[in-house]
Amino acid sequence: MRHAQIISTGGYVPERVMTNADFDQLLGEPVGDWLVENVGIRERHFMAEEQVTSDLAVAAGRIALERAGLEPNDLDRIIVATDTPDYLSPATAAVVQAKLGARRAGVFDLNSACAGWVTALDVAAKTIIIEREERFMLVIGAYGMSRFLDWNDKKTVTLFADGAGAVIVGAGSQPGWLATVTAAAGEYHDALGIYSGGTYRPATAANLTQYGPPQVQFVRKFPATFNTEQWPPLIERLLAKASAATGVRLQPDDVNHYYFTQVNLRVIEATMAAIGQPLSKTHWIMDKWGYTGSACIPMALDDALAQGKGPQPGSLALFCASGGGIALAASLWRWR
Repeated sequence: MRHAQIISTGGYVPERVMTNADFDQLLGEPVGDWLVENVGIRERHFMAEEQVTSDLAVAAGRIALERAGLEPNDLDRIIVATDTPDYLSPATAAVVQAKLGARRAGVFDLNSACAGWVTALDVAAKTIIIEREERFMLVIGAYGMSRFLDWNDKKTVTLFADGAGAVIVGAGSQPGWLATVTAAAGEYHDALGIYSGGTYRPATAANLTQYGPPQVQFVRKFPATFNTEQWPPLIERLLAKASAATGVRLQPDDVNHYYFTQVNLRVIEATMAAIGQPLSKTHWIMDKWGYTGSACIPMALDDALAQGKGPQPGSLALFCASGGGIALAASLWRWR
């Protein structure tokens, strides 16, 4: 049997730091204490003026390649999960291929907003299993949301940040990927996002005058409890699917590591309580790196491993994500 395994990780955080105190001064009001208490964010990183999303992706990808002992030309595919691409077209993955020098690799982007990396990971796993001549895939979550911030909007500018996380998915003889489930609440597609620049509202001179440049914005409310209500049943579905696939009944207690979308620490705490799991089984990075969207889960995984708190051989790691749309995805892996 041919199986898909995660064989290495990589992460990249740009150098520029903005603390909550910086935003207190920028916005002219105290926001830092509220952010720490309600969200868990203390500081975040933004890319330099000369950097773009593909640069973040390449930096994380190089680390993952080095740790796997691979060269760029060993890659069969590059998948970039992002909703902050270098261009509307072509794919940012093509730019990454060029910058890495990975000439053999096929490329494409996947946009499922902040659920994109978990969805891309699922695509890579299934491709490895089916396409028997392909051996290695670079799956990157990359986020350059600083380019789309309204610096006067305290609801968004204090949350979002930049970064990238990557894994190499390769073929192995033992199961790594066990199952993935996806879901969506498409009725909220117009609640949070970047709504200019596409066919809905092209970046014409008239639209730029009327609406301004493409910026991330909260347009209308969606339930504040959405993730805490949706993540536990999504995890239940995932474990049921993995149980059917493996023939072993899996419960939340059997999962050793949980990695969630890093938008709100309080939501992660509530979710772990809802599924009866200790916080020691999860890991968070939003306190030091802010909310990095499609990059945040692989960044959290890489950071946990760097601290010696990540998955060990044989342990189960669960990735659970949600993002604009509202799109959701969860995937279960046995670490090899």
